[in-house]
Amino acid sequence: MAVREVRINETAIEALEVGFRGELIQPGDPTYDEAREIWNAAIDKRPGLIARCAGVADVIAAVNFAREQDILVAVKGAGHNIAGNALCDDGLVIDLSGMNAVRIDPEAKTARVEPGATLGDFDHEAQAFGLATPLGINSTTGVAGLTLGGGFGWLTRQYGMTIDNLRSVDLVTSAGTLLHVSDAEHPDLFWGIRGGSGNFGIVTSFEFDLHEVGPEVLCGPLVYDATDAKQIMQKVREFNHDAPDELSTWIVLRQAPPLPFLDEADVGKDVVIVVPFYAGDVAEGEKLIAPLRELGTLLGEHVGPAPYDAFQQAFDPLLEPGLRNYWKTHNFEDMSDDVIEMAIEYSSKLPTPMSEIFFAQMGGAMSRVAADETAYPYRDATYVMNVHTRWDDPALDDTCKAWAREYYDAQAPFAQGGAYVNFISESEGEEALAYGDNYDRLAELKKAYDPHNLFRVNQNVKPLA
Repeated sequence: MAVREVRINETAIEALEVGFRGELIQPGDPTYDEAREIWNAAIDKRPGLIARCAGVADVIAAVNFAREQDILVAVKGAGHNIAGNALCDDGLVIDLSGMNAVRIDPEAKTARVEPGATLGDFDHEAQAFGLATPLGINSTTGVAGLTLGGGFGWLTRQYGMTIDNLRSVDLVTSAGTLLHVSDAEHPDLFWGIRGGSGNFGIVTSFEFDLHEVGPEVLCGPLVYDATDAKQIMQKVREFNHDAPDELSTWIVLRQAPPLPFLDEADVGKDVVIVVPFYAGDVAEGEKLIAPLRELGTLLGEHVGPAPYDAFQQAFDPLLEPGLRNYWKTHNFEDMSDDVIEMAIEYSSKLPTPMSEIFFAQMGGAMSRVAADETAYPYRDATYVMNVHTRWDDPALDDTCKAWAREYYDAQAPFAQGGAYVNFISESEGEEALAYGDNYDRLAELKKAYDPHNLFRVNQNVKPLA
């Protein structure tokens, strides 16, 4: 079957190329197919032009080009977004992946991060000084997309969400204007970008607060036979009720992967993986997590002191790029027995060995921020559930998506409502879930800063009419 190639006005592209320091990639160019690859292999879009920016001047030029040519525009950071919002068909992709510098100020305990940087880039630089900020759990995740959607990870209970540690950004608006945005400058916009996704412009620099973390933390997986799944999850629920902010314990339901500490005979079994993370004194942490070693039939464990940046990469082999992905997500006030039983039922019929259900423990510092203090509204969630449906055969697309949707619907009666924007796979229709009661205020901001909705390849907030 012939592949269509959409062409944007060549004269306009030639004009853009004058003074553009990065690379302009068109259909038919040798690097085009590689340039349009992103983490989720289920997304296959063909942009009319990819503008790989080398700096802020290139970003401004690309935004002006998209607006003047009246074409669809997508913004790519690290290309990790599950919905594939780093790409668009026919229009312009503003590719920031080459802008990936991270600069640490160890005395001020701050970081300056460009929008193409990954968590791995960030942690590599910050941990050289024993510093970190709350980020995600996969080192190939982009800092930019993670932050704009809220951002959470192992340090969230102790230090809040990623956005709670954001001091300022530099942002290019739809008008091609560069703004410095903080609590003191354009505070309305600063509120909106902290959870409002990429709706208000392109961030070219993030400034974060850093905290002393590591270099060693107590962490790792405990792999239990799923025969004991209900009692394991109930015991973890009770354990988490009294946990200090420094301790986070997550639960993963899946088939056992080929981990080096598991017997070969146990690989492929249905398991419950309990993952504690403690960013305090290791000896004290060992005492705290002792009950987690006695939850059921333990098949293997690898819990102990480890470098923080190494643990940030521990789940990378389970989340490698190149597979097809579809996610669903819910927030829960607690992990009730109904929630537990439904998770166990559906985890026993996962559509592929790579698929999984996980429950991330929230609360702590995250919950001590008011729901309207930032655009991210779901501060009272005790658990965020994510369904990672992963497969490699396109023939399984319908089967895998149907399973995820069915499980999502089955858990809906027990959920709080709402959704973590970074876990939404659907390209349309779930915006109200993502932004909750803050949507109307976001729509007002959208009217002020992007009245023509140039930045709409995202979980979109439409400008207030």
